[in-house]
Amino acid sequence: MQRIGVVTAGGDAPGMNAAIRSIVRTAIFNGLEVAGVERGYAGLMEGQIHSLDIRSVSGIINRGGTILKTTRCEEMKTSQGIQKAAHALKAHKIDGLIVIGGDGSFRGASELYQASKVPVIGVPATIDNDVAGTDTTIGFDTAVNTALFTIDRIRDTATSHERVFVVEVMGRKRGFLALAVGFAEGAEFILVPEIKFNLGSIYEKLEHGRERGKTSEIIVMAEGAGNSSLIAEQMRKKTGYDVRLTILGHALRGGPPTAMSRILANQFGVYAVDLLLKGAEKNMIGIKGQQMVSVDLDDSWKRRKNLNKHLYRFAEILSA
Repeated sequence: MQRIGVVTAGGDAPGMNAAIRSIVRTAIFNGLEVAGVERGYAGLMEGQIHSLDIRSVSGIINRGGTILKTTRCEEMKTSQGIQKAAHALKAHKIDGLIVIGGDGSFRGASELYQASKVPVIGVPATIDNDVAGTDTTIGFDTAVNTALFTIDRIRDTATSHERVFVVEVMGRKRGFLALAVGFAEGAEFILVPEIKFNLGSIYEKLEHGRERGKTSEIIVMAEGAGNSSLIAEQMRKKTGYDVRLTILGHALRGGPPTAMSRILANQFGVYAVDLLLKGAEKNMIGIKGQQMVSVDLDDSWKRRKNLNKHLYRFAEILSA
């Protein structure tokens, strides 16, 4: 193996740049050339590939986003697109590819390996933390802390004005981010797609809280848990309370990565290059407890990662 490629695909996540830096510096340390693929799989198909050296990744460990840029590529979902990407790998003499992204990116990476037989290693980076095979992903801790930074300030105004705040965080299909944020914030209610909730029960608990002297509440919900605008409006009409809605949205993707996201990215980058050098062909790296692990790349997107319902139950107990 002489030349490896690195690409960031799908949604961006804080710490992707740290991972790119780690991969490039580890590869060069081991005598490998590194090709940076710009704009995800679309850039790969279009040949937007250039060499990366030590200086290329200098000063990026603390930057959010990705210097390689990223975009979602619908063409990668077609056999023609896969073949086009496979041809690009061969044309640019890439002997191994490291894909930094989430489960959708890894599905494309798996199909790309099948078409090209070029070894592929997945590095999980998504604020959703919904990739099976790893306890956590690059960017998740940063997104949690970004949300907490804002909600701590929302709680101040909620208390001052005796309001109920519904705070929507990202998570179209999964509620890992909402659960972690809600639990860490001490939110009165956490709404996630995986667990059914009853608005009537929420109204009752709100009224019971007011009877006990509570004057403000925070409700954290994943965007996929329901229509936040409608829920806030229904809650306002049913209870008569001053209910406000805040949607954090894409702000959760940005900003400097936390120490945890940087450390994880550094570890994943080193381990990804090491796996390629050891002959791995189709794997994803992850972390279980304190141990780095390697799983089959297909396992990362074919298997559904389970939400920690014990944590959800603990949140219910502590919000009483």
